[in-house]
Amino acid sequence: MTLNETYTLSNGVEIPKLGLGTWFIEDADAAEAVRAAIEIGYRNIDTAQAYGNERGVGEGVRTASVPREEIFVSTKLHAEIKTYDEAVAAIDGSLETMGLDYIDLFLIHAPQPWADFRGGDYTDGNRAAWKAMEEALAAGKVRAIGVSNFKNEDVDALVAGATVVPHVNQVLVHAGNTPQDILTYSAEHGIVVQGYSPMGHGEILGNETIGALAAKYGVSVPQLAIRYVIQLGTVALPKTANPARMKANADVDFEISAEDMQALLDLEAKDYGNVSFFPVYSGK
Repeated sequence: MTLNETYTLSNGVEIPKLGLGTWFIEDADAAEAVRAAIEIGYRNIDTAQAYGNERGVGEGVRTASVPREEIFVSTKLHAEIKTYDEAVAAIDGSLETMGLDYIDLFLIHAPQPWADFRGGDYTDGNRAAWKAMEEALAAGKVRAIGVSNFKNEDVDALVAGATVVPHVNQVLVHAGNTPQDILTYSAEHGIVVQGYSPMGHGEILGNETIGALAAKYGVSVPQLAIRYVIQLGTVALPKTANPARMKANADVDFEISAEDMQALLDLEAKDYGNVSFFPVYSGK
């Protein structure tokens, strides 16, 4: 069962292949959504300081029906934080806000602040924040550290001044937008890729090619999209607060053929409609 399957990070920590994304889930609703997901069988919960729901996610984890140690919790450092002191304070702040003794995975949310995404050079700032994260790892405050929205050259610049290579890079991955350069680079460097928005923030749900393949396998478009991301060897993080959709999203125990995987790899579908203004979709 996919919900029970994991990848192993380069430091030996196991991360579930399928997780719950919580972007756009309000803090007041997050605890209930997290508890519902865990009851269904999810063991990977992803949030971020920027989402504004760490408190609710933490409550959901603490009050869930399974022990804390069975749940893999990720959060992300504000993209705007590019100093050591701010990063130290923010890491401790997330632990306090979530009410957790440790966080399983802590990521730098982006290589540049959102207002200058894909803009200037923030290498020094990223290295300063990374130093704080390396120290949090050594202190047991976090079990793994990584980055998000980093291109290969951003990772190269970071590790040139680091002692720990990122365990994870969380990037936009979906049928129609497969960053093969990042997938290849990450595999070569022992970095596990997490794919957020496996349904392209919902914008690929009407894609005819994906729809036809979903019909061929007798599954929904979301199920095919999630399965595709997992078969790439990446973690899939579909986001929803609806328990029925959580359950359906986890029902992906089928195999996409090599031929159909190639068709999805070759697909170009990068029109994100009314969410195109977000930097992660527009690239700026």
